[in-house]
Amino acid sequence: MTVSQTAFRQGLFDPELPAPVGLINPDGGQATKRYDVYRNNVAVSLSDALEAAFPVIRKLVGDRFFRAMAGVYLRKHPPTSPLMMFYGDKMPQFLRRFGPAQQLAYLPDMAKLELAMRHAYHAGDADPIDAAALGALAPDQLMAAKLAFAPATTVISSSFPVYSIYRANTDPSAPKAVMQPEALLITRPAFDPAVHLLTPASATCITALQKGDPLGVAMSTAGNDLDLGATLGLLLGQGVVTTLT
Repeated sequence: MTVSQTAFRQGLFDPELPAPVGLINPDGGQATKRYDVYRNNVAVSLSDALEAAFPVIRKLVGDRFFRAMAGVYLRKHPPTSPLMMFYGDKMPQFLRRFGPAQQLAYLPDMAKLELAMRHAYHAGDADPIDAAALGALAPDQLMAAKLAFAPATTVISSSFPVYSIYRANTDPSAPKAVMQPEALLITRPAFDPAVHLLTPASATCITALQKGDPLGVAMSTAGNDLDLGATLGLLLGQGVVTTLT
């Protein structure tokens, strides 16, 4: 009897299901124990992948809670790719609906941050422009210019101090987080991703630029609080800008 691939896969992520019919031992008996061992190994491997992907969340909730949460996640969201470095992309949405985590309302945004860090690490390389290219433009050309960013670049705006919470859990010298909204920029100027705190105006400006708005439009969207020199200095200093149109 041929084992159904659908039944085999469904059983891997639902411990309540029996071993698929037709899965037999060399002696002809039902391979229940072997399948249970394999099912457990798959769950352990996926849980390990989630722990590696979300170390700060794991630290915030504790090992026992995270392991139990990972067990729920992997059954709701089995892998869709053999590349485990990208497993866990549904974690922000999952955490918004996961009842036991509701007391830590900033966890979905922390998941976004950790996912963006992983994305930045694995993103393709991109050569930055010469910073002098911007300075060489006439004012009207500068306002009409569109900037393209390196693929590792991500802006996250949160109602919670996710930057400060991240720093407090990765840098022993970092100050304690103050409960207030924060925005941040993730870059990868060399080999490792970096996280930078942004003002709300800078976050709005960079987000508009990412969407393809000219610099003048992005400045107008950001408002009078925008420090354009600091914003462009950060982007150019981190090698974020790759083309200038």
